[in-house]
Amino acid sequence: MGEAAPTIVWFRQDLRLLDNPALSAAVAEGRPVLPLYVLPDQNGDWAMGGASRWWLHHSLTSLAATLESKGARLVLRRGDPARVVADVAAECGAASVHANICPEPHWRAADAALADRLQAARREYLAHRGFTLFDLETIKTRAGGTYGMFTPFANAVRGAGDPPSPRPEPNAIPAPPEQPRSEALEDWNLLPRQPDWSPGLAGTFTPGEPAARARGRAFLRGAVRNYDTGRNLPGQDLTSMLSPHLHWGEISAASLWHALHRRPPDKAAQTFASELIWRDFAAYLLWHHPTLPDRPLRREFENLPWRHDPAGLRAWQRGQTGIPIVDAGMRQLWRTGWMHNRVRMVVASFLVKHLLIHWRLGAQWFWDTLVDADLGANSMNWQWAAGTGIDSQPFFRIFNPVTQGEKFDEDGAYVRHFVPELALLPGPFLHAPWRAPPLVLAEAGVRLGVTYPAPIVDLAIGRARALAVWQTVRGDSPASATI
Repeated sequence: MGEAAPTIVWFRQDLRLLDNPALSAAVAEGRPVLPLYVLPDQNGDWAMGGASRWWLHHSLTSLAATLESKGARLVLRRGDPARVVADVAAECGAASVHANICPEPHWRAADAALADRLQAARREYLAHRGFTLFDLETIKTRAGGTYGMFTPFANAVRGAGDPPSPRPEPNAIPAPPEQPRSEALEDWNLLPRQPDWSPGLAGTFTPGEPAARARGRAFLRGAVRNYDTGRNLPGQDLTSMLSPHLHWGEISAASLWHALHRRPPDKAAQTFASELIWRDFAAYLLWHHPTLPDRPLRREFENLPWRHDPAGLRAWQRGQTGIPIVDAGMRQLWRTGWMHNRVRMVVASFLVKHLLIHWRLGAQWFWDTLVDADLGANSMNWQWAAGTGIDSQPFFRIFNPVTQGEKFDEDGAYVRHFVPELALLPGPFLHAPWRAPPLVLAEAGVRLGVTYPAPIVDLAIGRARALAVWQTVRGDSPASATI
């Protein structure tokens, strides 16, 4: 391998140029740089979902254009990642491969397999931390163990100092004189067809690094000032909506961290910083507990008698449960590929507590429909809602969806937008239309069971059933809590 031997940058969940440690290190070698993306073979329960595939198509289009403006061309291949990356390295005579570490078990397995293949071919494999704020291996308890609770983990993270400052994007990326063949993105069929259900996604998000930067700047100039309270109000545009950009690595958590800390310190910025640490905590749990997507971290829940209820699951998925705040959230998800975080907690609690349907079925639906479907965050948050994780709300802490709607969607803007058949109901009945007198329903044009479903479960009965099941797990009578 001569001086002109190129180095490969293997892109995965880091589809950006700014603050990309793998790209910066590759350019610093002074060799020609070959950007490569490999679409993995789609197998198993956690194969990429439909909304993620839509996002990936547009994000790769954006990345290719940005790389081209710097002088490089993105090579696309499909197949087993370790084999494909090693094959491309052999084709172009690459001296090294740079990649950013991903916490998912399948990527860790691919990293190990690739390192072995490259070592056998006397090529270097260099892994960098670019997905999380902090090194997932170095955050340890005083006894040298791993954290199982968020607050001690967050304290340790804050005590570790700031992550490295963001690396600038390269002014130019020298390309190899000869390029390996690249597959056509259109041939991957990532976009939905017949029917094309993506217009709502496109009307809500623009994938790609330029859009991620623009959204980040807009949030830090505006909504972050009210983030500590505004993030709980689904009817107002007061969240960052940066989660899909962070998941796909179109913007780095470190760049947002440092931008926050350049602002005058206030509670709102501290709250958003805590959310970035929560994201690291999800990756940390997945890193140290690879079975997180499939098995409860609290083993006493292994044999909890979940209900088999396909009709209830389908009603939940379609936003036809008869519980307005739940239906609004599920319809927002289907329409836009995203759901407000407060409402995510409400709909998850309803599924696993009031319907007593396994949290994994909810996680699988979110995985297919969310543009920010992240294996660590999705799995941890569903286990949190179900009370089966390490640092979870207790199983007996049950969200009352009516109370949650009245508290956080007080004026009804969220429900009226996503459940328009209830739009004319007066405020006192909007979140519980079954309580409305017949005349009020008639004046609002609402016919329960006809124009809008009657509740598929009585909330009090569902809550009592969940507590009874909990007692079979615990063998005692816990104090209940409704919020």
